[in-house]
Amino acid sequence: MSYLGVGTSINNVHGSNLKVIDRRVRVAELSLRCLVCGLAILAAVLIGTDSQVKVIFTIQKKAKFTDMKALVFLVIASGLAAAYSVIQVLRCVLSMIRGSVLFNKPLAWVIFSGDQIMAYLTLSAVAAAAQSAVFSKMGQSELQWIKVCNWYGEFCNRIGEGIASAVIASLGMVLLSAISAFSLFRLYGGNQGKSNASW
Repeated sequence: MSYLGVGTSINNVHGSNLKVIDRRVRVAELSLRCLVCGLAILAAVLIGTDSQVKVIFTIQKKAKFTDMKALVFLVIASGLAAAYSVIQVLRCVLSMIRGSVLFNKPLAWVIFSGDQIMAYLTLSAVAAAAQSAVFSKMGQSELQWIKVCNWYGEFCNRIGEGIASAVIASLGMVLLSAISAFSLFRLYGGNQGKSNASW
């Protein structure tokens, strides 16, 4: 076997390189989708099941994620991202089993658009939840907002863990949208000579 391509045609070398690149892209996409799915489920479970009861002068006050609408938004966005990732994982596994490459432009556009929507949705949910978490941790003296995490420490720690996993999941969605953009726009790369003739 020659690594310089001696004894093989240029088309075979080029074709084998494309197959290797395509295989690596598919494995990376599948791995990222599994990671995003797991982290999104983890974020939704950590935040959605979190609560802490504090007794203040015989009055019990229970802190739960529904008290902050940004956390509700994050749980919903994480659940949607996890469900979308499960569907896409199944699609990736089927395409790897069949050995087919994505040549369907409308399907590539649907996947690209879905990945973009999920990336924007998870990033906006993480940003809103992180902003609310900062106010809970630091307070806002100008508005006389107290530091809630001084009273509900366990609750805030678990929310922080959920937000951290949601941040990683949203970054994974950003990477997946870049991969789907690559998969989509490479479908248009081979028609450069034909497109000039049609004008």
